[in-house]
Amino acid sequence: MTQKIRTRIAPSPTGFLHLGTARTALYSWAYARHFGGEFVLRIEDTDVARSTQDSVDQILASMRWLGLEYNEGPIYQMQRLDRYKAVVDQLIADGKAYYCYSTPEELDAVREAKKARGEKALYDGRWRPAPGKTLPPVPEGVKPVVRFCNPPDGDVSWDDLVKGPITINNREIDDLIIVRTDGIPTYNFAVVVDDWDMQISHVFRGDEHINNTPWQINIFNALGAPLPQFGHCPIILGDDGQKLSKRRGAVSVTAYEEDGYLPEAMLNYLARLGWSHGDEELFNREQLVAWFDGTHLNKSPAQWDPVKLLWVNAQYIKQADNTRLAGLVATQLAKQNIAVDVDSGTEHLVKLCALFKDRCDTTVALASWIAKFYGEVTPDAAEKAQHVTDAVRPALTLLIEKLSTCAWEKAAIAVAIKEVLTATGLKMPQLAMPVRVLVLGTAQTPSLDAVLELCGKEKVLARLANV
Repeated sequence: MTQKIRTRIAPSPTGFLHLGTARTALYSWAYARHFGGEFVLRIEDTDVARSTQDSVDQILASMRWLGLEYNEGPIYQMQRLDRYKAVVDQLIADGKAYYCYSTPEELDAVREAKKARGEKALYDGRWRPAPGKTLPPVPEGVKPVVRFCNPPDGDVSWDDLVKGPITINNREIDDLIIVRTDGIPTYNFAVVVDDWDMQISHVFRGDEHINNTPWQINIFNALGAPLPQFGHCPIILGDDGQKLSKRRGAVSVTAYEEDGYLPEAMLNYLARLGWSHGDEELFNREQLVAWFDGTHLNKSPAQWDPVKLLWVNAQYIKQADNTRLAGLVATQLAKQNIAVDVDSGTEHLVKLCALFKDRCDTTVALASWIAKFYGEVTPDAAEKAQHVTDAVRPALTLLIEKLSTCAWEKAAIAVAIKEVLTATGLKMPQLAMPVRVLVLGTAQTPSLDAVLELCGKEKVLARLANV
C-alpha cells in the first residue's frame, strides 16, 4: 500500500467501553500495526448530557489494560467545535447545507402524514433552498438546525472490507441534521470532519453503522475530502441470541480485569470473535499483528461464549510468568483483606502460583486456593466426615509426630509420609485425603508434600491436630 494507513477508534463516553467497541478497537489497532501505520483514539463527547469523565477514565483504562497503544489522542470532539462551525459555514456558503426552522411538532405532523400514505417518514425539504422556490417566512423565537443537502437521486456505493459491495439509493435517506439548535454537531457530521482532518484511511466499526455510511459518504464528497475504506463488523450476540450491548447486561472490559482475566487472553478471544487465521485458537499479540491484514473477517454475527473465554484464559494462566501471577494474586488477596508482605512473602507467593495455576481459569480462582495458605481454613463438613475417620486418626497422630521432627522441605516431608504409610499399612489416598481436608479444607489438591511444604510447619501441625 502506498497510502499511509491510519485507523481510529472513537467511543462515546456515555458508559463503559463495550466489548463490541473493544473488538473494533483491537481490529483497528492490529490493522494499523500490520501495515506499519498509525492508530488514533478519539473521544466522541458531543452528547453533553450523557458524557461523563468517569466514562472517559474507564475507556482509557480499558485501552491500557488491553495494551492497545495509540499514536495520537485522546482527541475530544468538544474541543473542536470551532473547526466544525467553520466547515458548516463553508457548506452553507456553497449551498450544500441550510438552516431549517421546522418545529418538532411540524416534523411529527409530516411524519404521521407520510406514514398514513404508506410513504417513508422522511423530511419533506420545506426549508431546502432551490431555484425559483419561495421559502416559508422565518418564524420568530425558533432556533434553527442545520441540514445537509443530500443528493436527491442516484446511488451511494462502496466496497465494504467485511460485507463486500453495498449500494443504497439516495431516495432512502433525507436531508440529515448536521448541527443541532444548540450549535453542537451531530454524529454523522462530526465523524466525517474528524476522519478527514485526521487522515483516517480505514474505518472498522459495527454494522449498525451501515445505514449511516451513505450520509457520511455524501458529506465527504460535498467537502471534496478523500473517502476512507469502510469495514462493518457484525454484531456480537449474547447467550440469549440478542445483541450484546450496554442495555442488555453486557459487562465492561475492566470488569473482566477485576474478575481475574488476563489481557492477552481477552485480546486473543476478542480477535477470534469475528476473525480467524486457519484453525489457530491461541496466538499472541505479535502473531495477531503479523496475520491481521483485513481479510478473513466474518460476515455473520459471532456469539459470546463465556465458557470458551474461561478456557482461553486458563491456557494463558498456565503459560504466565509466576512472578507476574503473584502480583495479580496479591491484588485479589487484598480484596479479601489478606495482605502479603512484598519483601518477605513474594517468593512464597510465586511458588504457590506455580503449584496451583494449572488448575485455575482466573486469578480469582488462583487467589481462592492461595488464600488457604494465609487465612483460616474450615474443612468441608461432608468431606471431613467422609475422610477423617476413627480408622485413620492413629495414622494422623503418627504423621504429626513424624512431621514435628523432620526438616521442613518437600523431600523430607515425602519420607515422613511414606514412613507412616509403611507403619500403618494404609494406601496413599487413605492418608492423603484426610490430610488435605484438614490442612486445606478439601480432599483434592496438588502433590501433598509440595502443599505441606508451602503451608508451613506451624500451620500444618495445628490444622492436623484439628481431628
